[in-house]
Amino acid sequence: MGTYIMKIFFTVLLCFSHGILSILGFNSASRVKCIERERQALLNFKQGLTDVSGMLSTWTDDEKNSDCCTWKGIHCNNETGQVHMLHLRGSDTHFLIGLINISLLIDLQNIQHLDLSCHNFSGSQIPKHMGSLKNLIYLDLSRLDLTGKIPYQLGNLSKLKYLDLSCNSFVGSIPCELGNLSKLEYLDLKVNYFDGAIPSQLGELTRLRYLDLSSNYIRGKIPYQLRNLSQLKYLDLWGNILFGTIPFQVGNLPTLHTLGLEGHFDLKIDDAKWLSSLSSLRTLHISVSNLGSSRYWKQMIIELIPNLRELSLTHCNLTDTSILVSPDSIKNSSFSLVTLDLSHNLLKSSAIFYWLSNFTTNLHTLSLSYNLLEGSIPDGFGNVMNSLEHINLNVNKLQGQIPASIGNICTLQELYLESNKLQGEIPTSIGNISTLQQLHLDNNKLQGEIPASLGNIYSLKEIYISNNQLNGEIPKCIGLLHELEALYLEGNNLDGDITELHLSNLSKLEVLDLTDNSLSLKFVDNWIPPFQLYDLVLGSCKLGPSFPSWLHSQTRLQFLDISDAGIDDLVPDWFWNKLHSIRRLNMSHNSLKGTIPNLQIKVPDAVIVINSNQFEGKIPSFLSQAETLDLSENKISNFKAFLCTKKITTGMITLDLSNNQIMGQLPNCWKHLRTLEYLDLSSNKLSGKIPQSMGTLVDLRALVLRNNSLTGDLPFTLKKCTLLNILDVSENLLCGPIPSWIGESLQQLQILSLRENRFFGTIPVHLCCISQICLLDLSRNHLSGGIPTCLKNFTAMMAIEIIARGRDTYRKMSSTVIDDLVYDLNVLFMWKGKDYMFWNPDFLLSSIDLSGNNLTGEIPKEIGLVSLNLSRNNLNGEIPSGIGSLNSLDFLDLSRNHLFGKIPSTLSKIDRLAVLDLSNNDLIGRIPWGRQLQTFDASSFEGNDGLCGEQLNKSCPGEETTTKAQGAALYGEDNNSFDGALYMSLSLGFFTGFWGLIGSILLWQPWRISYLRFLNRATNYILMKCRRWFKGSVVHISVNFFL
Repeated sequence: MGTYIMKIFFTVLLCFSHGILSILGFNSASRVKCIERERQALLNFKQGLTDVSGMLSTWTDDEKNSDCCTWKGIHCNNETGQVHMLHLRGSDTHFLIGLINISLLIDLQNIQHLDLSCHNFSGSQIPKHMGSLKNLIYLDLSRLDLTGKIPYQLGNLSKLKYLDLSCNSFVGSIPCELGNLSKLEYLDLKVNYFDGAIPSQLGELTRLRYLDLSSNYIRGKIPYQLRNLSQLKYLDLWGNILFGTIPFQVGNLPTLHTLGLEGHFDLKIDDAKWLSSLSSLRTLHISVSNLGSSRYWKQMIIELIPNLRELSLTHCNLTDTSILVSPDSIKNSSFSLVTLDLSHNLLKSSAIFYWLSNFTTNLHTLSLSYNLLEGSIPDGFGNVMNSLEHINLNVNKLQGQIPASIGNICTLQELYLESNKLQGEIPTSIGNISTLQQLHLDNNKLQGEIPASLGNIYSLKEIYISNNQLNGEIPKCIGLLHELEALYLEGNNLDGDITELHLSNLSKLEVLDLTDNSLSLKFVDNWIPPFQLYDLVLGSCKLGPSFPSWLHSQTRLQFLDISDAGIDDLVPDWFWNKLHSIRRLNMSHNSLKGTIPNLQIKVPDAVIVINSNQFEGKIPSFLSQAETLDLSENKISNFKAFLCTKKITTGMITLDLSNNQIMGQLPNCWKHLRTLEYLDLSSNKLSGKIPQSMGTLVDLRALVLRNNSLTGDLPFTLKKCTLLNILDVSENLLCGPIPSWIGESLQQLQILSLRENRFFGTIPVHLCCISQICLLDLSRNHLSGGIPTCLKNFTAMMAIEIIARGRDTYRKMSSTVIDDLVYDLNVLFMWKGKDYMFWNPDFLLSSIDLSGNNLTGEIPKEIGLVSLNLSRNNLNGEIPSGIGSLNSLDFLDLSRNHLFGKIPSTLSKIDRLAVLDLSNNDLIGRIPWGRQLQTFDASSFEGNDGLCGEQLNKSCPGEETTTKAQGAALYGEDNNSFDGALYMSLSLGFFTGFWGLIGSILLWQPWRISYLRFLNRATNYILMKCRRWFKGSVVHISVNFFL
């Protein structure tokens, strides 16, 4: 606002000056023609400029236009013919291009007004001679992309009142000589590359009203001399590297209207009292890390806010306990505050919304983004804050539903609620906001269908609803939004068909992102879209089986993703010609066929991902200009011409040709690809030696040559690739000793896989220098000797949970993220007894595999791992007892060695141990019992004749008679616990039953009498029966006796 006012002021001043000149006769019919020297200077200035829009069409050397005073943008003194004004301000549609020589204008010694702003003069500089134009009052060289330093000679322009050098590429420090411009009223140096400190001499510009130094690299403290600028109305120091305490003398600027101190994270304030003295302040933008805890903070905010129009307190570490949610401030409601920005703070409570509703009544812009806000947005928020035009609540922790009252804010233009935890459905009331232009609801947990009421908001330009849980079909009424420019619906559960009815009226559409849904695009064959897209992202949408012909009409595409689209067809020739404009292309995981033609087009810095198809033949040389090229999992058979062409550029970073049918030797022409960082040629049919020229790839981060038939040794030139994180040459026929230079030079390695080759000799101790290594696989070679004890130096092998991750169905490339992962890091490794392919493992495997060699000696005592495989060697000695300290160990295989002695009891302490194989050794003694060890079956211990124990169902010698006792001892703790619980239950049951019956009888007299009567009768009945039975038995016995 301040800039706008000052611009108007100087425009009015210019018009007034022009009127005075007319009155004085400078523009009358009797004026003198321009001076020839100055006319020639202007013609020379014109040379070298490209004037596409015809701004200088009148600047000619013919008789008709011989008087330069009549040329466009030129004003002269009618009496002297001297040029007083050169005003050639450009615009977005009318501008000049070229390298200008401003020194050619030095002959215009009487010029007072010079405006060459808003052109493309990239690389030009301000000459030192500019300081000789001492009559200059107005100088505007903004938005020209000028470079170099500002010459200190500008300090000689003693009459200068207006100086604008903003939006260029100036470097160096701000000349302190600018402090000599005693009449200067306007100074704008924003958006450059100035460094150094703010010159204290600027405090001598006592007439200065406008000072803008924002968006530079200025360092140091704010000079207290700025207090002398008593007429200053606008001060903006935003976006520099200022630190220290804000000088309280800034409070001595009584006319200051705008103060911008935003974007300085190291600025502090002792007390805020001086802010309250800025009685004219209307706009305050400030970032002070200790603002909320500073003295007089409450007093300042209470006194200032009622008069402010704009208040921005970003990066101030404000919390809920600060004045922002204090009831004290409610008494000072602001009727003037229009903009409030409290983003990038530590606010948590949703009570901030209630505070706002009592605090201000006329707010137009509200930003609370990048806080920690929890809870829900109040239901009545839209009813109270109904004057808002811009709402930004992005990146918080807000929950609950979007209140339906949002639809009552009829002035709303922008609604940003992305990256929260909002749930429920999108309220249909949003369709009532006829002024809405930006709707950002992405990265939440919204459910339900897209409301059809969105079709009522004809003003909508952007819809971001990606990465939610929306379902159902896309409503056809979206096609009524004729102002729509961007539609992002990525990452939902949408289904159904997309037809012409959805898109035929969207003539302004530039971005369409429907990826990661279950949508099918079904258009008639001859359909021509009404729009020209820049980004088209349809990953996982069904477009096939034919190649979509409607893409032929799209001539502006820069990003195209039609991966996993069910296309089973030849790629038409017309499509390949579009690569000259496409910067990111993803057609992976289809069944695209044919060969890629060798076209004469340029694709600099492009990302081309067309893996997992059926392309065959050679790789055309023009693709070598790409930044990333992924042709993996195709049928490519030759790439020599692609690599060795003389036209190849050096901008390629990623090259993935894995899983193809490339045969023959590796070409020896890698020096053309010196910028390469990721190279994957795995799973081909390559043979021969690794060429020495691969050592010229000094920027390599990953070199993967796995699963080929390469022979010879590792070339020593690879030691120049000191940035390598991954070196994988496994499953080849490489031989020789493992080079010691791997440990000496490649100290940034995190994955080293030499498995399944023919390397021999000992493991070099130099490998221990690679302290950051996380996976070391030397298995299935012919290595001998002992295991270096220094492997304990592998400090990166820490306790981390490992999950064997599979590869995603297809690579996702986001339309909203520039730096996508363009190479899937992968490594083949034996995990828990089986070979797994780990995709993008984040270098967290923490594993060593030395199995299948001829290693001897003992196992080192200190190795911190998650996985350890030393099987199929000739190791001897005992298993180190310290192995129980490896709490993160998940996989341990020591099988098929010559280990002896007992299994250390500490092994039972490893809770996470999932796979254990100690078979086929010479171990003896009882197998420890407890925790994980009791879960392993006999196969983990077989082939050790001296072992015994429960796992083998085998008693140990001399312990047959005590097996049961030992079993009881082993189970003692568990059995004792069970028996104790059983006896306690029986006792409790007996006590409850017995006393429940007997206690009732003893305590209640009627029950006691009845029970005694029953007992007496029962006793008499039993005695009577016994007498009868006894008499009968006696008679029977007597008869038998006499017989």
